[in-house]
Parts: sequence; C-alpha cells; structure tokens
Amino acid sequence: MRADRKSSPPAAPASTRAQPANRAEALADWTDGRLGIYGLAKANLRKVFPDHWSFMLGEIALYTFVIILLTGVWLTFFFKPSMSEVVYEGAYGPLNGVRMSDAYASTVNISFDIRGGLLIRQIHHWAAIVFVASMLVHMMRVFFTGAFRKPRELNWIFGALLLILGMFDGFMGYSLPDDLLSGTGIRFMEGAVLSVPVVGTYLQMFIFGGQFPGTVIIPRLFTVHILLIPGIMVGLLTAHLILVFYHKHTQFAGAGRTQKNVIGMPLMPIYMAKAGGFFFLVFGIVAVMSAIATVNPIWAYGPYRPDQVSTDAQPDWYMGYSEGLVRVMPGWEISVWGGHTLNLGVFVPLMVFPLVLVAIWTYPFFEAWVTGDKREHHIADRPRNAPVRTAFGAAWVSEYVVLLIGGGNDLIATHFHLSINSITNAVRVGFFIVPVIVFFVAKRWCLGLQRRDREKVLHGRESGVIKRLPHGEFIEVHAPLAQDQMHRLTAHDQPAPAPVPEPTGPNGKPNRLAWVRHRLSVGYFGSSGQIAKPTAEEARKIGSGHH
Repeated sequence: MRADRKSSPPAAPASTRAQPANRAEALADWTDGRLGIYGLAKANLRKVFPDHWSFMLGEIALYTFVIILLTGVWLTFFFKPSMSEVVYEGAYGPLNGVRMSDAYASTVNISFDIRGGLLIRQIHHWAAIVFVASMLVHMMRVFFTGAFRKPRELNWIFGALLLILGMFDGFMGYSLPDDLLSGTGIRFMEGAVLSVPVVGTYLQMFIFGGQFPGTVIIPRLFTVHILLIPGIMVGLLTAHLILVFYHKHTQFAGAGRTQKNVIGMPLMPIYMAKAGGFFFLVFGIVAVMSAIATVNPIWAYGPYRPDQVSTDAQPDWYMGYSEGLVRVMPGWEISVWGGHTLNLGVFVPLMVFPLVLVAIWTYPFFEAWVTGDKREHHIADRPRNAPVRTAFGAAWVSEYVVLLIGGGNDLIATHFHLSINSITNAVRVGFFIVPVIVFFVAKRWCLGLQRRDREKVLHGRESGVIKRLPHGEFIEVHAPLAQDQMHRLTAHDQPAPAPVPEPTGPNGKPNRLAWVRHRLSVGYFGSSGQIAKPTAEEARKIGSGHH
C-alpha cells in the first residue's frame, strides 16, 4: 500500500515573505548573501579536533606571535630607527651627556620615560624567545610522531620556514636598539657576509650602505623587522592554519580512532572556549616573566661604538648554535686567485648552516622515498615505534646542544673555572662524536621500549602481587591488559624492507640508487630497526589463556 504524496504549497511572492526583524538581522542577511557566512560557519564551526596536551605547543607559538604583533605595534609609536647622533638627556642619570644614536636614545626613553614602556619591551622580547622555543618544540613533536607524512609535507615546509624566519627576525629585533651588545652581533653578521668569496665585499657595501657600521643599517633592519618578515610570516601562518584545518589534526592510536575519522571536541563552543582561555594564560605567564626577569638591559651595555666589544657578548639562545659554529671552527685561511684570502674559519660554518636547514626541510621526502610509503597518515606514531627516525631527531637535538655550548664557551669557562681552550676542543670533538653516540643510544632505547611493549602484550602487566608456587618458586602475577591498552601497543604499522632490486642494464648489476634505497629501508625496517610486534595468532592464544 502506497502513502499518498502531499504537494508542496506554492512559494510566497517576494512582497509577502517574512522581513528581517531588525537592522542587525538585515545587515547579517545582506552580508550572508554576498559572502556565504552562514553556510561556511555551519560546515566548519562543528569541526572536531582531537584533545592532547602536545597540541598546545603549536597554540603557544600562535599566541606568542599575536603578543609580539600587539606589543610591536605599540613600540613602533615611540622607537626612532635612526643612526643620527644625539646627546642623551633623560631620566636615566648614568647616561646623561653621552653621545649615542637616536635609536639607542629612543629605546632608553621607552624604558624609563614612557609609562609602561619597559614592561612592553620586556613582554615583546620574552614573547619572541618563547615563540621560537615553542615553534622548535612543536616541530620536534611533529617530527618524532611522524605527523609530517603525507598529506602534511607542505605544512612541514611552512613550519620550518616560520621557524627560520622567526629566528632571523628575532636577531634583527634585538639589534635595533644599537647598544654595545647588539652592535657586536651586527659586527658578527658583517664578518659572515665578508667571508663569502667573490661577492662578499659587494654584499657588505649593499647591506650597510658603505663601510661598517654606516648610517643606514638600523633603518633597514627596522623595515625588514616590522614589515617584510612579519608580512611573510603572517602569510605562511595563515596558510599553515588553513592546511591544519583542511587536513585535520593527527591523533594518537586509540579505541575507535582510524585513519578516516577524528575523535575529539567540536571547534565551537568547546575548543574555542578552551583556546581563548589558554591565550590569556599564555599572555599572563609571559607578562609575569617580563615583570620579574630582566632581558636585554641595554642601559647596562651602553651605546654601540665600533672600537669597543662587549666582553660577554651572547645572542639569544636560538642563534647561539650559529655563534658556536664560528667559535669552534679553526681560524683557517687560504690564499687563492693571486693573493685573495678565503676565510674558511667563517665561510665553512656559513655553509654548514644552510645544509642543516635543507636537512630539516627535505626529511619528509627522504623518509617517503626510503619507505616507499604513498599512503595518507592521520594516526601519529609513538616515537619508540620509529626507532631510526627518533634516533635521527635525537642526534640533531644533541648537535644543537653541543653548538650552544660552543657558542657560550667563554661564559662556561668563567662560571665553572675551566679552560676556554679545553671547552672549545671538547666541542670540536663532540661535534662529530656526540650525534653518533646519541643516535645509537636513542635507537637502542626505542628498541628496548618495543621489547617491553611486546612482553606486556604477551604476558600482561606487572601487578606487584608475589605468589609462591607449590614447588617453592616465587613469581610475580601478571594481569592481562585492557583492550584499549592492547590496541595502543599493537596498532602501529611495521612495513617490510624494500626488496632487493632486480639486475638491470647490460652489466647485470642493479640500479645503484635502488640498491641504496634497499639498504636504507633495511636499516629502517629490518631486524635491527624494529622489534616484531605480536602476531594475530599470538594474540588469539593470549585471549584463550594459552601463554
């Protein structure tokens, strides 16, 4: 029996349709008719995001960037990016009557003559430090969990660019006050530019507008610092967030979580409410740090003079490794092309720096080539389940720490009463040895954790209950794992190594590149690169009680 269909009533004429109740509603309707805001909001405001503490690292980077922009706009109202000489007459008595640049004088005035100026300066500087730190740790989280894999390779490149631009913009920012400490850093930059063969002197004249220090470097740094680099970073950050929204967050393995779904909280209202509260928490913590811990006290260093050098000149921590590269490199020089001097002591570190950046940017593509993996990945790895990748990341971090020690060798020598030459030589050796040692230790550590996970799956967890058997032996009773724990320990993939390539060509030898890929994949996925997780048959035996 078929139900009768009811015909729809005809549409009401336009003149008789319901009109907006008030002007606000009319304005909303007018806007939606041109921008489609209602449909866009309905489709995206209920988008689900997974909930895990490690995702807050990226949020800290985002919020500190907003703080930097807000405080930076305020500081531009009072800072004078000029190298014209003035005589200081202000609230800070020890500098009265001292000749200095307009940039330095205006920074001292911000610190002592403008209400709240010193606090805003401190917030700006501390936010920059936390910004770079949170970006670095956020990228480490992405690296160690494999969240850079398809389809997120492009977002990884955007994140790496944001990190590098943030480091360089921070360097330019603390160079603007034209104090003795930052001026020493600019002199360091000039030496690096001059070490470039053939074009170094031309680049130096172009950047500084003449002989160092010139009269235009501070205005040029100011323009790049507040306009060029932040503009690029805003664009990259927007693209980064759009891709995060489009691809969705990765999530860790768990009950009900697959490569095709997301389990978490909706964007509105829960996630946005938590994000808003977290923004003010980050802002508050940065403000407290700025109120109680002084950073970059330029009045203590004095204005920059080319004939003086600050005795404990140190860059912010994120540029310390570049300082370390130059400090530990032997001062080798060679004469080429009829008497031209090539300063290897500066040029070699200058070349090592971009190689490190290229290694960071290209690693996702390198791993995809080695593994031959073309699938999309939305489930994050536990670092222990990717021992080789984790070992690479740990080795890179150890290299970074070694170079930081090299960049602060003078302070370490004076604070711990050690020989600066001994520290420098130790860093030179550690540059080559420490990453190798850390690589093997981290890999073995991950394999040990995999073995422990396998034992947990096969024999259960240690319960702490000691039982005596009839023949007198004491054993610890193992309790079976819950299903969600079992799933978490066994959900990861374990690909097989790439097969041995077939012989090709007239000489009957395999393609050399294919052979290299095979050997690397054996290192990643062979018996030395992972511990086999329990099979389905072993799991069935466990479930039936036959251990």
